[in-house]
Amino acid sequence: MTSIALFGAGGKMGCRLAKNLKGSRFDVRHVEVSEVGKARLEQELGLSTVPADKALDGADVVILAVPDTVIGKVAAAIVDKLKSGTMVMVLDAAAPFAGHLPKRDDLTYFVTHPCHPPIFNDETELAARKDHFGGIAAKQHIVSALMQGPEADYAKGEEIAKIIWAPVMRSHRVTVEQMALLEPGLSETVCASLLVVMREAMDECVARGVPKEAARDFLLGHMNVLGAVIFDEVEGVFSDACNKAIEFGKPMLMRDDWKRVFEPQEIADSIRRIT
Repeated sequence: MTSIALFGAGGKMGCRLAKNLKGSRFDVRHVEVSEVGKARLEQELGLSTVPADKALDGADVVILAVPDTVIGKVAAAIVDKLKSGTMVMVLDAAAPFAGHLPKRDDLTYFVTHPCHPPIFNDETELAARKDHFGGIAAKQHIVSALMQGPEADYAKGEEIAKIIWAPVMRSHRVTVEQMALLEPGLSETVCASLLVVMREAMDECVARGVPKEAARDFLLGHMNVLGAVIFDEVEGVFSDACNKAIEFGKPMLMRDDWKRVFEPQEIADSIRRIT
């Protein structure tokens, strides 16, 4: 049986993974340093933890479900205890992209991250509709990268990724560099920033007298229909008035050179700030 050492198993992310791995074909060894995390594993999932050295003994895969800021430290502490051919799985591209994984050519480094449940979906159950993060009830897509290691290892990494992020629809293969463009570039630097601006715009309407509930309903409803057209979910075109508003509005909101956030140095600087 393939053995997995799950580090950070009692954290918020670790518990999600532990729950999805429970009952799988893998022998999962749960590692958690905090007493709160250990108690959460026991109370919520009925799982016990083992010391790190015991978990690593003969482990085929090590999943680091720990914050980006400590991945390098944790990886450095365990790298000499891993047998040749071990797969180290990281759940975000930031630390690998920044070079925080120890150099050891006989290890496999696999990176995977969820896309999260899409806005446009076919979910009908309430639990799935309320699962905004994914990995519980709502279907989602995922991205994965084989950073280093034999090509045959990609299938094993993807199999595990599909379990920990289940239920999964599409599984996309990308490079670590492409994953860094997606996050923090596309999802955080661009999408999160613009969504914050949209919330601030809604609050400004409220400050100018629009009832808050009306402003929120109006904005979210228009996000739905405008997004469906912009992202080709439905066939449609905007009115002449809407197109004119975009033509004059975009230059007021965006710098001409805003796409430089995707330049390699900008991505590297962004990742450096969070790791």
